[in-house]
Amino acid sequence: MSIEVPFIILFLAVPLFFFWRWLLRKIIKNEKNRKAVTWIMTIFSAPILYALIIVIWIFSITYYPSHDFEKRKWMTDKETRYELSEDLIESEILIGKTKQQVREILGEQNNKYESNNWKYYLGFKPTLFGIDPDILEIEFKNGKAINICQISG
Repeated sequence: MSIEVPFIILFLAVPLFFFWRWLLRKIIKNEKNRKAVTWIMTIFSAPILYALIIVIWIFSITYYPSHDFEKRKWMTDKETRYELSEDLIESEILIGKTKQQVREILGEQNNKYESNNWKYYLGFKPTLFGIDPDILEIEFKNGKAINICQISG
């Protein structure tokens, strides 16, 4: 645990203390019991609130929308192709297609026609420690697409 964490929890505990004091004033009439419960609630709820804030932050930086595949968007916005890849894989619209049909749908991207593994750049999917771009890989057998997968960077 880094040195900042206790200070952040203390920073969160101050308003929580006043919140619990205000809330419990209406529920617990005995002042001695109310003070003890206020401190206990503050001590337990501050780390929980800190953890909740961290979880929300992680989810917010790793979220990205998923869209149905659109050829126009695929061709024009190469940096956000990862938003379309899930639909492309799950719908299996490329399975059984010839190399020429795949090229018509996804376009040209330095893939040699003779190769049985084609790769398409998907951009940088938002992840916590992602430093490499994602890749869509299409495997061909006998000239037809048999497998499509996304390789995370």
